[in-house]
This record gives sequence, structure tokens and C-alpha cells, in this order.
Amino acid sequence: MKVILKEDIAALGNCGDVITVKDGYGRNYLLPRNLAIEAKSGNLRAIEEVKKQKRLHDNKKKREAERVKEKLEKTSCTAEVLVGEEDKVFGSVTSSTIAELLTEKGFKIDRRRILLEEPLKALGVYTVPVKVESEVIANLKVWVVKKQPQKEA
Repeated sequence: MKVILKEDIAALGNCGDVITVKDGYGRNYLLPRNLAIEAKSGNLRAIEEVKKQKRLHDNKKKREAERVKEKLEKTSCTAEVLVGEEDKVFGSVTSSTIAELLTEKGFKIDRRRILLEEPLKALGVYTVPVKVESEVIANLKVWVVKKQPQKEA
């Protein structure tokens, strides 16, 4: 069965591609979920409009992601951690911690989009990549500082 994809599907292809799939897969999965349409001559003309709309939508998403990237790169987060002798850090700063700090600053970033290779386990300033959109990655400054002891009154 020949179908025209209406969306990008990782295993099959991109929006607007004409592909051949097994009949059952096309009839039972792609067509009911509105991921593809049958490859008929009228549909081939109509898919051009779908491609155009998708390009416009993708460009809008990318522009918005670029704005968020600029804001993120102007922002820095400060993570206060408990330290022991010789400034040895107890625990670590993880992507979840950074996501919480960003939420406090008004950003809604999922912790899985923070590309931290391993947790931060020492005091200092770090540059942490944050995946805003599939092709847009911002560099966020994270300060890991010593938590000041609470003074009792």
C-alpha cells in the first residue's frame, strides 16, 4: 500500500514522503491515527499544502525556541549545597535540581532536556547544555556554592 506521510515518523520518513507499507500497517495504524493518507493523485496535490503548513509551524516553533535560548543564556542558576571539611560536597547537583531552579526563575524546562553528563559534585561554575528544541541547545551557567549556615535567634 502506498501512503503519503502527514507527519515525520522516525522509522518511516518525513512529512510529504510517499512510501510503501504493508496493507495492515497502513490501514490499522497510519490511517486511523491521521499520520498518513492514501497516495492518490488528488492527495498528492493536497499534501503540498500540508507540507507548507508544517514548514510554517516548524519555523514558528524554532523562532520561539531561539527566544527561550537567548533568555536561558542570559540567566544563571545558583545551587546551594552542604559542604564538609576541605569543601567536600555532600550529595550532588542533578538535572532535577537544575530544573527546579529554572522553574523558580519562570522557565518550564523538563529535567530530561537538561543534558548533564553526570551530576555536579564540586563547588564552582559550570556550563550546562539545555535542549530547548530538537536543533536548539542553550548553554546555562550553573553556580554550585557553599550553603551558608543558619543563624539561630
